[in-house]
Amino acid sequence: MTTTSNNTAAPPREHAAPRSLRRTPNKWWRWVDRLSRLSLKTYGLLGFLFLYTPIILVVIFSFNASSSTAQMTGTSLRWYGEMFNDNQLLLALWNSLFVAILSTIISTVLGTLAALAMARYQFVGKLGMDALLYLPIIIPDIAMAIMLLIFFNLSGLGFEPWRFNLFGVRFAVPYSVIIGHVAFNISFVVVIVRARLAQMDSALEEAAQDLYANNWQTFRKITLPMLMPGIIGGALLAFTLSLDDFVITFFTSGAGFNTLPTYVFGMIKRGVTPKINAVSTVMLVGSMLLVALSLILRRKDASPDSNSPIDLGL
Repeated sequence: MTTTSNNTAAPPREHAAPRSLRRTPNKWWRWVDRLSRLSLKTYGLLGFLFLYTPIILVVIFSFNASSSTAQMTGTSLRWYGEMFNDNQLLLALWNSLFVAILSTIISTVLGTLAALAMARYQFVGKLGMDALLYLPIIIPDIAMAIMLLIFFNLSGLGFEPWRFNLFGVRFAVPYSVIIGHVAFNISFVVVIVRARLAQMDSALEEAAQDLYANNWQTFRKITLPMLMPGIIGGALLAFTLSLDDFVITFFTSGAGFNTLPTYVFGMIKRGVTPKINAVSTVMLVGSMLLVALSLILRRKDASPDSNSPIDLGL
């Protein structure tokens, strides 16, 4: 009985590197990755501290019981009480709110119409108009303020507020400040509304027209409700920018007219007290609330089901 051997020769094995050498590159890159992540986090934390530590100190020193802005001797709400008892400061706050509300309404209407025209229609000079709308966002505020100052001087419009009586109440409308705020607010409204228009589903508007809706009905019941989150977000951003603006207001306001930022600037020149910190804290909280509301509306606007609750009943 013969047996045959089925053993086959095994292929030659290459000499593998020692295990310690095989692990060395992996350990090295792991340490490099950890070090880079730690460095990035540390750099980001230091950057945030550099930016926000002065703001935090302003808020803390607004509760200072002492008149000094450099020494914290205790906590008190004294400066908030003095702030609300200052008639000139309250007048400046009213001026800021009046200018912000009126300029927001005008810039929101004009910005929405401009965004619809730029997104839905083709016309001669569209490229130049597009560049003109983005110009106030790009150029520095001081450059735009000087341009507006020259415009009001050369045009003869001047800076004297328009005064009138309405139902026994005397109003002073600072049209130069309002025009200046509208000039830069329109651009921000256009950017936000155009972003909303780019996300909208045009099939709903086509469906409304297939159901024999005219242009006005389609706009009122379909386009406007879908566009409303972007319009509200743009209006809130415009209101915040107008309320906090100093440079353009300083160059376009007439004598004797102060908004809250320009009034605070005048207070600093007369002497720094913790009341300025209290005013700054109130402005900071108000601006943060408006920006947070704008971001919430933008997030709702960007959600996948933001186009769903549209009533097609015409």
